[in-house]
Amino acid sequence: MNNLTPREIVSELDRYIIGQNGAKRAVAVALRSRWRRQQVAADLRDEISPKNIIMIGPTGVGKTEIARRLAKLAQAPFIKVEASKFTEVGYVGRDVESMVRDLLELAITMVRAEETANKRLQAEDQAEDKILDLLLPGSSATMDKVEDTEGSTRDKMRRLLRLGELEQRFVELETEESTMPAMEVMTPPGAEEIGLNLKDMFGNLFPKKTKRRRIKVEDAREILIEEEARKLVDMDEVHTLARQRTEQSGIIFIDEIDKIASTGGGHGPEISREGVQRDILPIVEGSTVNTKYGPIKTDHILFIAAGAFHVAKPSDLIPELQGRFPIRVELDSLTEDDFFQILTEPRNALINQYRALMKTEGLNLTFSDAAIREMAAIAAKVNDQTENIGARRLHTIIEKLLEQISFDAPEIQEKNIEIDTDMVRERLEKIVASEDLSRFIL
Repeated sequence: MNNLTPREIVSELDRYIIGQNGAKRAVAVALRSRWRRQQVAADLRDEISPKNIIMIGPTGVGKTEIARRLAKLAQAPFIKVEASKFTEVGYVGRDVESMVRDLLELAITMVRAEETANKRLQAEDQAEDKILDLLLPGSSATMDKVEDTEGSTRDKMRRLLRLGELEQRFVELETEESTMPAMEVMTPPGAEEIGLNLKDMFGNLFPKKTKRRRIKVEDAREILIEEEARKLVDMDEVHTLARQRTEQSGIIFIDEIDKIASTGGGHGPEISREGVQRDILPIVEGSTVNTKYGPIKTDHILFIAAGAFHVAKPSDLIPELQGRFPIRVELDSLTEDDFFQILTEPRNALINQYRALMKTEGLNLTFSDAAIREMAAIAAKVNDQTENIGARRLHTIIEKLLEQISFDAPEIQEKNIEIDTDMVRERLEKIVASEDLSRFIL
């Protein structure tokens, strides 16, 4: 992240997301501003707040994907939450502070994985010694009496083990088994943390139970490496690093924020929506959220909100919340050309995905450019005739197109199959022709 300029960030996003240059530029600048903030003198650094973003655009145009790819580029903790799942304090539903707790849990998982990877070499050496103890039971106890003989035997076994010649040998390994019964702790709204703490407390009350298993050396090695790596990782340090990463580089993506916008009326659900906004406001503004790993300050977490805003408008949000999202980006609806590019250009293009899936059955799928262009045209047409669900329309179209091939794949003798325009029209044109039917099928 430190080496990526805004132009390079946009270039990386272009590899997976078609179009939406305005949104890409906005998030690229927001990400670069985080790096800039780290270079500022400490006394001013805390005064610089993140440039939160609202993305406005119909479903399926890339809002979530832009935020997700951005988090991967930044190697930052990232969580997506649905604004409609939260309720005002006092009502049944999720507490808004839970989004910060969930973000911290993700950060802990990330840091723990990194620390485990850093300790892997050391863990491999310790696991190797344990496997040798299993292959040569009692060797360490008699080492003093027959030091030369046993020492040379152990060295020979170590060489064979490293050459991979003992992988199919069986050893008896003692592994820990959880004895805690499955349980669900019911807590009142806003008190989820109590439930988590109760589970931890009960988990420590039950004794650890071990089980002896007879498994191959190759499987035992991985189990032992994981166990040794876990022992080497200092969880207190992991929690400290995770808290720092959450506070300084965490990204929370609040989807469907338009669903909690109040469109007027001032009664019933309108009041509840406004209540949710007022609960979210201090989190976005900057507050301290208590977690079981310690307090988390939200002052420098980057918030990216998104919504279709078909009915409501960004101005329907309460003024205080609007002010915490200074950058607004409008995403464009996808065109036929965009669909063609989505099918062919990105690294994870749908065409490439289905080719790889059919390859597992020994089939070689090829799509003519004309066929792909026809699929793009159909997607655009169906979106115009029915609900506009953006690029998600392509999933249903390509699935319907290849439905028969997918079903018959294991029995098909002809391994080279070409998808041409005629096949696309034959499979899809009748459905598209009937607007009522396409509403239910595509």
